[in-house]
Amino acid sequence: MKVEALIFDMDGTMIDSMPTHAQSWVAFTKTHDLDIPLDEVMRRTTGRTAIECMRELFGPELDQAQCLLLSEQKEELYRELFAPVFTEVAGFTQFESRARSRGLKVGVGTAGDRHNIAFVLSHLRLPQAPHAIVGGDEGLPGKPEPAIFMEAARRMNKDAKHCIVFEDSPFGIESARRAGMRAVAICSTHTPTQLAGPHVLAAVRDYNELMNSSFLENLHVA
Repeated sequence: MKVEALIFDMDGTMIDSMPTHAQSWVAFTKTHDLDIPLDEVMRRTTGRTAIECMRELFGPELDQAQCLLLSEQKEELYRELFAPVFTEVAGFTQFESRARSRGLKVGVGTAGDRHNIAFVLSHLRLPQAPHAIVGGDEGLPGKPEPAIFMEAARRMNKDAKHCIVFEDSPFGIESARRAGMRAVAICSTHTPTQLAGPHVLAAVRDYNELMNSSFLENLHVA
């Protein structure tokens, strides 16, 4: 099936940020006296929007303003910790450039908010901005719901069946499936088994592996 667009999750997929997110969650939960193991925090929050994350941790009755205030605290801490050690998932910028050179459109579909998106793009310094960016503060439900990826495809004027999603989390892989999109599992934080599915075309540690396997060259690009 022909491919017209690639849609990338951000944290753990474009950038190697999940260990720092974990570090910031440890500090955040300690500050707020939340007695929840880190692995449970990560399982319940990864891929979810800011409001969804805070209601997962503090309870569904937490109002939107409180959710956003708490999320700002957590994400400011994350950016402060990650900025000095900012690292892309190996090969991402080169892979993205090669995809563009083959005529593919490039979108970003993330549960991260506009501040984190701006932070990431300012550090990556891509030669060209993505064709579409959909963030978690636009009022759409987070992953595993398909809305974020579907909106990214819509903004690029592409049908879901012609898009490939790149994801590092189980919720993200499931979101791609629900959107009717194929996926590539970036195993920076989870194993290939955890990210498996009939729609998953490949499971790799990073983009160097994809380039070494001629992944883009083997696609039927429209």
